[in-house]
Amino acid sequence: MSQAIVVYKHALRNAFVTILEVIGQTFTTLLAGAVVVEFVFNVPGIGQLIVNSIERRDFALIQGTVLLIAAGYVLINLVVDLLYGVVDPRVRLNRK
Repeated sequence: MSQAIVVYKHALRNAFVTILEVIGQTFTTLLAGAVVVEFVFNVPGIGQLIVNSIERRDFALIQGTVLLIAAGYVLINLVVDLLYGVVDPRVRLNRK
């Protein structure tokens, strides 16, 4: 086997699982950081919406926006977990 095939099959596949995890966590951090940045720089968005609804004590809107952010977080982590099975066949569920 050539060196490129050995590196791809044995090194990069195992390393890509960790890289995929870091990418997923980075996207979830960006999602949470957007709320803070929108509030600090007074940019209209979901962060500003949460802060305004907290000031007005609009609990239904607070619950909705927190649920939306949590659903985004779960969705990103679900996609990362599904990609684990694509990248590393050892992670897949075996149906016998």
